[in-house]
Amino acid sequence: MPLDPSSDIRRVVAGRVEEIPPGERKLIVPFRGRAGIGVFNVNGDYHALRNLCPHKLGPLCTGRVSGRPEAVAPPSSYAGEPEIERDGEIVRCPWHLWEFDITTGQCLVDPKMRVKTYPVAIEEGEVVVYADPADLPPQPPSGAAVPATMARGRSAE
Repeated sequence: MPLDPSSDIRRVVAGRVEEIPPGERKLIVPFRGRAGIGVFNVNGDYHALRNLCPHKLGPLCTGRVSGRPEAVAPPSSYAGEPEIERDGEIVRCPWHLWEFDITTGQCLVDPKMRVKTYPVAIEEGEVVVYADPADLPPQPPSGAAVPATMARGRSAE
C-alpha cells in the first residue's frame, strides 16, 4: 500500500517480520499519552488494533490472546475439555475481560462495539502499519531540530 503524501495517514514501521513471529504481538508508539497500537501476528497474517478498549478505555492490546471455548452442552454434561476455536485470534481486555476479534476489531461481548483497526503491509521484510496521525506522537515540522527528549533512542543517521 503506497503512501499518498496528500492523505492523513502515516506510515509506521513496527519492526522486521522475524521480530513478530506467529502468536506474538508488539506494542508501538506508546508515547505522550497516546494509547499506542498493538501489532499481532495471527497465523502469519499481521493485524493492528488501537491499544484502547472501547468499553472503559483499558490497555486492550496488553490482554491475554487465546481462542474461545466451543461447547455443544454445559461443561457438567460431558467429560473432558471443550474444544478451543480461533486460538490466537481473540484478545481479552485485562480490565474487564471483554473479548475482541484481532482480525476485525469486532467486540465479541457487545456486537455494537469494535476497536479501531489499521491497515498492515509487509514491505521489504518490514511490518508496516498505516496509522491515523491522531493516534501517533506529534512530528516536528520538516527541517526542524528534534528536541533531545524526542531524539533519545534514535540511532544516528
